[in-house]
This record gives sequence, C-alpha cells and structure tokens, in this order.
Amino acid sequence: MTQNPNLASLSEAGVSVWLDDLSRTLISSGGLQEQIDTRSIVGVTTNPAIFQNAISSGGGAYADQIAELAKSGADVDATITALTTDDVRNACDVFAPIFEATDGLDGRVSIEVDPRLANKTAETVEQAAELWKLVDRPNVLIKIPATAAGVPAIADVIAQGISVNVTLIFSVERYREVMDAYLDGLDRALRNGHDAGKIASVASFFVSRVDSEIDNRLNAIGTPEALELRGKAGLANARLAYAAYQEVFETETRFPDLQAHGALPQRPLWASTGTKNADYPDTLYVSELVAPNTVNTVPGKTLEAYADHGWVNNESIVGLEGSSREVFAALRGVGVDLDDVFAVLETEGVEKFEQAWDELLTATSQQLDAAR
Repeated sequence: MTQNPNLASLSEAGVSVWLDDLSRTLISSGGLQEQIDTRSIVGVTTNPAIFQNAISSGGGAYADQIAELAKSGADVDATITALTTDDVRNACDVFAPIFEATDGLDGRVSIEVDPRLANKTAETVEQAAELWKLVDRPNVLIKIPATAAGVPAIADVIAQGISVNVTLIFSVERYREVMDAYLDGLDRALRNGHDAGKIASVASFFVSRVDSEIDNRLNAIGTPEALELRGKAGLANARLAYAAYQEVFETETRFPDLQAHGALPQRPLWASTGTKNADYPDTLYVSELVAPNTVNTVPGKTLEAYADHGWVNNESIVGLEGSSREVFAALRGVGVDLDDVFAVLETEGVEKFEQAWDELLTATSQQLDAAR
C-alpha cells in the first residue's frame, strides 16, 4: 500500500502521527494495520472516553469475553480492566514491528489509569504498575494525568522502569513540573538498576481545549481587542511548551548526563488536536504544530481531513516564542485570567474522563447482568 503524501510529509518533518482512537473491531478488521500502511500512523492513544465508546457500541466484538467474565464471577471493574488491557495488548502486537524499527521511539500504545484516581498519588502508582504487568508489552505507555497528585506519581512510576504518557497538561508551568518529574524518575530508575534506554515518555499537551475556554472568555469581554485574540491562545501555548522542551532537553545540563546512560527525551505530544470551532481550519492544530521530535495524536476525522488537504508549515513553532509571549501578554491585558483558565481546564478534563468512566461502568454492568 502507498502512504498518503500529506501525512508522509508530516512524518518526514519530524512529527510522529499517532491515532487517538482504538477499538477491538478496528484491530480485528485490519483497519488499524491499514492506518499504519496508508496514513503513516506509528502509535495509538486511548482514554476513558475512547474505551467507553468502543465497549458501549462495540456490539458482538466484546460479547463473548463479557459472557466468559460473567460466568467467572468478575465484577465490573475487573471486566473493564480485562477488556481494555486485551485491546491494548493486541494493539501493541500490531505496532511491534514499528517499535523495533524505531528502537522504541514509536510503535507505542497508551492506556490510562482509572480517572477516579487523578487526585490519589499512591493509588495511581499502584494501578500503573498493575496495568504495566497486565498488558505485558514493552511498547505500552501508562497514562497518568498531570494533576498535583499525578506529578509525584509520574516520578515514582518512571523510577520503577515503567514508560509513561503524561496526560491533561494545559499550562507551561505544569509542563515544567512534568519534565522535572520525568528526570527525577530517570535518576531513581538508574539507581534502581533499570535500563534508562528502555524507559520512554511523552507529555500530552492539550491544544484545542485551551482555545475553546479562552475564546469563550474573550467573547464575554467583547471588546475589539479581545475578539482579535480568538484562536491564538492554543497555538501560542503549545509553542511556549516546545520552547520549554528545547530548554530542558537541548540546552540545560541535567539531561545530557542521563542521555549518556541511554535515556530518551520526553517528547511533547500535541493532544486535543481536533478543531472544535467550525470557523477554524479543520487541520489547524496539525499543520501549525510542526517541529522535530514531536508527536501529534489525531482523531480519525482530523486524520482524514489532513490526508485530504493538510499541509506542513515548517515555520509553525520554532522561533515563535517571542510572539507567543506577546499573545499571552495581550490576553492578560484584556482581562483573561490565565491561571484560572488552566485550573478550570484541568478540573474539567478530569471530570470529563470520570464521567466517561462512569458511563462505561454502567454500560458494562448492564452487559454483565444480561450475560449472567
């Protein structure tokens, strides 16, 4: 099969394209392999909402396993764990050739800890270790939210030699804490006898949700100066995040010492890259977030839009730190409380995943009852 030229160009520019979706049907039908063969997909991310949709609407794809689990007396939490880890394990096997070919850089599949643990450090660490053992594949990434309780959990999990996808990052300040946690975890992992070259991490920095929240506030302010800033915050925030990444992993002295032991940089991953405002180009958060050593996890609709008419802007991130800071200064100047924006986004992000998980619990419980 031939790779789509638009997506192939994105990969050639240094962006690893990961699919923000997974289901048992996608794997078993060969659809996931087709995405690899024709859409330059080199990884997958999942979240509670993705699994809620997959299992609730998956029909017969999960029926036999749910029936078996019902007979064995499994409760709803054990059932969901079995269903999701099986899907992730099978996806890891699909991506194994890419994982080997890229020396572990790509070919990764993510699975998230229970979102109800977002504010519980010890429980997050415990479940991350459990998921790592259950999936039992070197190319799995355990997703941990970058909450105040999640940041120390990240360091603890990395210290155990477990690869991590840090999710729900909205501010550059929190991103710096995440990078520090990764480096702290690597230090401890080396002292614990782990091979640093086997530990990978990405930092999922959310983009479109930032624009949605800030645009709502700008609309409420309503002045011409405020309205002129709509649609600029998400990209500016991501550009500042990439500048922070370059500072920590390409300029500062701490990482080279770890790199000498085989450690990998923690790549920025652009998440929430589907456009939520119909007035904005549907490939905005892909074409305008092009830089080396980044990942863009793309929902299916955005992936197909980019395959059709996406283009690579090689001048979309690097060198724009100054202008991005000007955007943030202007936002503060018209009255946008950015600290409050990021706090609200983090709280809402956790709540949305908790809601999806609750819906998944309800739907799976009903399927278990029907199978008994």
